[in-house]
Amino acid sequence: MTTQTEIVKGKQSLGGRIASALGGTALRVFLVLVGLFWLVPTIGLLIGSLRTSADMSESGWWKVFGAPSQMTLDNYSNLLKDETITDSILSSVMITVPATLLVVVLGSLAGYAFAWMDFPGRDWWFIGVVGLLVVPVQVALLPVSELFGEIGIFETTVGVVLFHVAFGLPFAIFLLRNFFAEIPRELLEAARLDGAGELRLFLRVVMPLGTPAIASLGIFQFLWVWNDMLIALIFADSESPPITVALQQQVRFFGDNVHILAPGAFISMVIPLAVFFAFQRQFVSGVMAGAVK
Repeated sequence: MTTQTEIVKGKQSLGGRIASALGGTALRVFLVLVGLFWLVPTIGLLIGSLRTSADMSESGWWKVFGAPSQMTLDNYSNLLKDETITDSILSSVMITVPATLLVVVLGSLAGYAFAWMDFPGRDWWFIGVVGLLVVPVQVALLPVSELFGEIGIFETTVGVVLFHVAFGLPFAIFLLRNFFAEIPRELLEAARLDGAGELRLFLRVVMPLGTPAIASLGIFQFLWVWNDMLIALIFADSESPPITVALQQQVRFFGDNVHILAPGAFISMVIPLAVFFAFQRQFVSGVMAGAVK
């Protein structure tokens, strides 16, 4: 007698049968191999940053597995003594941290206002904010450069931060407004009945519930600002550029300073990765928020 399982298997397409065969252990092994293959450039950069210039010019990074004595921390020691690189890392921090905090704070306030406060033209203002999402950064480079030059903040940290905040806010408001709008109205009404004003309601109820979305926004903004080179190349101070611009300038002397580029690039990559893994749980919760009702 034909069982129900056999009937289901008989109705499966060829693709479905292949997917079933690849499930379980085989699929996990395949995904692990893909992940390792994806990490090869990162592993190569790490190993290259631990080798001397002479070793890197003589052979590829994979040769270190046969001669592990080639690895040394001298490159990182010398890098941290290079004022150009250390100043550029400090410049990146001074740009990224304020730009991220301002976008998170202002975006949270605006997102709450658009979600739960009534004011004239609210919906039209929100449509305008959504429209700003499609404005490319390149369109604003020339007019903003002229504006910053007139008010005296061109080639300053303040100018770079303001530019990033201006272009980060539309996405922040859009993301947080949609997240805050999912908060049950009854919860907010109960807090208002207990005497909570709008500011207290925002700080004590909305912000704790919105932590996953806020953390996700903070990670997105931090990664965007830290890894940016175009805006920094135009608006940042040429005497103390962020790490992305400093490394780009070092590329012009690639043959003479590979020992600086490799560890500098790895440090530039590790810092945002550390931020991501520090808030990984909140990030996943924020991305999945609203996926299941």
